[in-house]
Amino acid sequence: MWVRCALSGAQAGSQAGSQLQPGLLATWRRHSGAASYSASAQPSRVRALIYRSHGDPAKVVELKNLELAARGGSDVHVRMLAAPINPSDINMIQGNYGLLPKLPAVGGNEGVGQVVAVGSSVTGLKPGDWVIPANAGLGTWRTEAVFSETALIHVPRDIPLQSAATLGVNPCTAYRMLADFEQLQPGDSVIQNASNSGVGQAVIQIAAALGLRTINVVRDRPDIQKLMDRLKDLGAEHVLTEEELRKPEAKNLFKNMPQPRLALNCVGGKSSTELLRHLAPGGTMVTYGGMAKQPVIASASLLIFKDLRLRGFWLSQWKKDHSPDEFKGLILTLCDLIRQGQLAAPACSEVPLQDYQRALGASMEPFVSAKQILTM
Repeated sequence: MWVRCALSGAQAGSQAGSQLQPGLLATWRRHSGAASYSASAQPSRVRALIYRSHGDPAKVVELKNLELAARGGSDVHVRMLAAPINPSDINMIQGNYGLLPKLPAVGGNEGVGQVVAVGSSVTGLKPGDWVIPANAGLGTWRTEAVFSETALIHVPRDIPLQSAATLGVNPCTAYRMLADFEQLQPGDSVIQNASNSGVGQAVIQIAAALGLRTINVVRDRPDIQKLMDRLKDLGAEHVLTEEELRKPEAKNLFKNMPQPRLALNCVGGKSSTELLRHLAPGGTMVTYGGMAKQPVIASASLLIFKDLRLRGFWLSQWKKDHSPDEFKGLILTLCDLIRQGQLAAPACSEVPLQDYQRALGASMEPFVSAKQILTM
């Protein structure tokens, strides 16, 4: 079952609770203003999804009990509420990601937790606050942990729980790619593949909020019309399959809209070639993923005669190149869009932590648009 997490203005807090499935509704009530929260409560047994070697997530990830680390003066005791399974999490476990934590490691790079207690020198957080990881590799697939204050970012509690849990990776990637590579103006168009991915759904919504028009490419599938309708509900102007984009009729799209100056590629292979073919002269294609596990294919004629630019984007590198305050500013900008009803969490399916094998399996199946959210 999918959970859609929309939000509208000042009613965000009450709507957040009403939009969750029963399991997450109880979690939201327990960890929000809907119910009191005792920071002095005895911590429950810590359970975590750990991998001791790289490989198939279904084989190397185990649910284990951990001891809670002692809390120092600059540390924060956090009880995790929800954490998604992203492609980067799977790649990290497989050992083919650009950032690999020291083994054994707790899985998960993203999620939201609530502060239980803080050390004596912590000034920016207090019990009850919601926090998300400042960087990848924190290990969010666990019930609770003690983290350094600098490893966390405070986020407002007036946004839906799933929006907070999925805030720090996909929407940030979408926003930066739309903002950093081309000087786009309202009315300009953007083309992307993997449009039903978490990043793709965020691109559609953020682009619409910025007045940009989107051409969204997806793989054909049995429920293609249902998917197309759902993406259009998010604000997509055009949704078409990769096969349709290859047809000569695809050029008719640009009779009533400008050719895109920005293409966002998460697939590679022939799909990336088609994006390049439809870019305006002087345009830029940004690659941020390689789902097809095939190289980006750019013909010499496209590069020479259209002067196209090929760029790459990795959020972790962007964070290294920018200050923590700039990342916090980005998070707050996205929170504003959420409050205004312009950015909802991706379609998601909640799975209790103990059913992690089911969640891992679903996250690696083809044509699954629902993001798996581990609930603690």
